[in-house]
Amino acid sequence: MTKFVVDAALGSKLTGVGEPVELCDASGRTLGYFHPLVPSPDSTIAAVRSPLSDEEIERRRQDREGRPLRDILADLERQ
Repeated sequence: MTKFVVDAALGSKLTGVGEPVELCDASGRTLGYFHPLVPSPDSTIAAVRSPLSDEEIERRRQDREGRPLRDILADLERQ
């Protein structure tokens, strides 16, 4: 991998970011992307949020259809 050393001004800007950044030249052309080593807690939480609403999660939690785990494990042991 090629390494570029950034000047102090850009380095201080990049130090404060907690999510991926698109780097562009003066004309707006994309040069590449910067991904910080440590994402911010907010971006991490957003990345793992369920697409299901709280109501849908609760509905599925209440749904008791299916087979008992002990039956599933017994079937797997027989294989």
